[in-house]
Amino acid sequence: VQLQASGGGLVQAGDSLGLSCAASGRTFSRFAMGWFRQAPGKEREFVTSINWNGDSTYYADSVKGRFTISRDNAKNTVYLQMNSLKPEDTAVYYCAAGVVHTTNIRGYGYWGQGTLVTVSS
Repeated sequence: VQLQASGGGLVQAGDSLGLSCAASGRTFSRFAMGWFRQAPGKEREFVTSINWNGDSTYYADSVKGRFTISRDNAKNTVYLQMNSLKPEDTAVYYCAAGVVHTTNIRGYGYWGQGTLVTVSS
């Protein structure tokens, strides 16, 4: 599966922003999907994930209550709605696909190219 993330940009603290990740191929619904992020000088970290049919989600503590992941298997797309953004949310955001629903980065074998989110204070 090939992934294409979009929707990043420059926003102010407290604003909202939505990211999308479009997948190619007919097997999208078989995959768990995750969002990860990498800030400058830091390792890539887990943000959130969703299982194949959307009835199970995981969130990092840092984004719980502010971010929401969802998916539309008919559109081969996973979404990340980010509310109440903070400067520490600034990072390149990556979507990823994996065969197992997990928070472990090693569980995701397919990655999009990343989209930059910058939150100014």
